[in-house]
Amino acid sequence: MSQCGAIAQPMTKPLRLPPPGAPKMSLVARLASKPGLLAAMALCALPGSGAFAQSAGQPPAKPFTVVESGRSYASLQSAVNAIGARRGSIRIAPGAYRQCAVQEAGVITFIAEEAGKAILEGRACEGKASLVLRGVGAEVRGLTFRNIVVRDGNGAGIRLERGQLNVAYSRFLDSQQGILTANDPSSKIYIIRSTFSGLGTCENSAGCAHSIYTGNFGELTVRESRFERGRGGHYVKSRSGRVVIENNSFDDAGGQGTNYMIDLPAGSKGVIANNWFIQGRDKENYSAFIALGAEASLHNSDGLVVAGNEARFVPGVRRESAFVADWTGARVQMADNRLAAGLTQYERR
Repeated sequence: MSQCGAIAQPMTKPLRLPPPGAPKMSLVARLASKPGLLAAMALCALPGSGAFAQSAGQPPAKPFTVVESGRSYASLQSAVNAIGARRGSIRIAPGAYRQCAVQEAGVITFIAEEAGKAILEGRACEGKASLVLRGVGAEVRGLTFRNIVVRDGNGAGIRLERGQLNVAYSRFLDSQQGILTANDPSSKIYIIRSTFSGLGTCENSAGCAHSIYTGNFGELTVRESRFERGRGGHYVKSRSGRVVIENNSFDDAGGQGTNYMIDLPAGSKGVIANNWFIQGRDKENYSAFIALGAEASLHNSDGLVVAGNEARFVPGVRRESAFVADWTGARVQMADNRLAAGLTQYERR
């Protein structure tokens, strides 16, 4: 059984996990070698991944294990309920599960025993998402969410209604939405090394769904993640007052009816840097790659940095577009962006 340390402040820094195929190392050793990754959040010291190995074939009858107690459950919701308002971790065995869960309290870490092989698919709690989160905080490591569809047109892998959220090495596939949030200006979201593929739709009368759509959270960070094959809407849409979007790829070559790569409709400060963008052929709106303040000016955008990015069109497409379209008139700092012919670096609208 692992022991958890005290958590002074949940999830104030992102967790970085090793890439698939890297040499196995205990979580404690990885954290010791990179002390800046966790800051105020103390994590449970878990055994190495070899200790979690399951035999090939069907998943176990009770695939959801609360690490702190060692007890296993047949349903994810039962494991969440067992943690309740405390801090705890749920280890999920390899397999595909038509299950979902609602977190009402506490700080819960959802851990795939083997990254990419624990799959929540085809079921949404409360008509919202595979995981509906409204506790103090949550962390998701190595899970796959796929084929989430609801009547309202915004079925998501994760619906965050309140609290901090870390996401690492997870995949959001072929659903109406990847991550959708409500408003919580006091909280932050970190997304690290995750994949968003085959997401988005504008077919519902309630409006478009997107790969990521956050409300007015205090800060959104997205790093080292991949966005591809959008099916409508935007790849990242955020009303957060601050964003950090760095070292990601936005591959719209296989997109269908997509819109902006990044939409900051209420304005935002922060950094958009060192990303790679390719705009596809099938666009609902190809007039810009990044949109700032297209709907409102909730946040002052002075000082937003857009630097070191590379942007182009898919081979064979020739058109005019703006890399950054700005409705706010803010003092945006543009530097060292490498743009293809036909792209205007900054356009005031």
